[in-house]
Amino acid sequence: MAWAETYAGAMSRSIFVTSLYEMPRWVRELTPSHLVSVVQTEYQPTRPPEIAAERHLRLGVHDISEPMADAVLAGEAEVAALIDFLGAWRLLEGSLLVHCYAGISRSTACALVAHVMHSNDPLHSTAALAAAAPHARPNRRIVALADAMLGFDGALIAARAAMAEGVPAVEGPLAVLRLP
Repeated sequence: MAWAETYAGAMSRSIFVTSLYEMPRWVRELTPSHLVSVVQTEYQPTRPPEIAAERHLRLGVHDISEPMADAVLAGEAEVAALIDFLGAWRLLEGSLLVHCYAGISRSTACALVAHVMHSNDPLHSTAALAAAAPHARPNRRIVALADAMLGFDGALIAARAAMAEGVPAVEGPLAVLRLP
């Protein structure tokens, strides 16, 4: 089945999640208006020509939730930049594509933040993510920082903690979260 048939009707205001390897393909085929690359600096991709520079957010963090030697932990600055970027995206038409290295942890955390900024309902957003991406294991650090910054008072953290850990995967397939 062609991707256009699979994702018909999901294009305009959806959140897509993929891996670094698959990102160029999905940028070309899905034509998102905004792109988030949440992957350590050494793996940051070249900005696809289809995405305007101001619509590509780069977060150079490793996939960790606790400090680790020689690794960059997502901090308040990175999550604040994510929230600001997603806030600007909300005001425009178009879809969002988020990728990390494997499309499992950092990218699903960012997609969860984007979704909950629309729904304002952590339980609904985590259920939507789990349905769209059974392999998802959203990065707990990104979720915790977003929870505090968005004023969910632990509700987003609790909703994330209640999620199943996700089916084992080396690389997640394209996931599509429809917005409420």
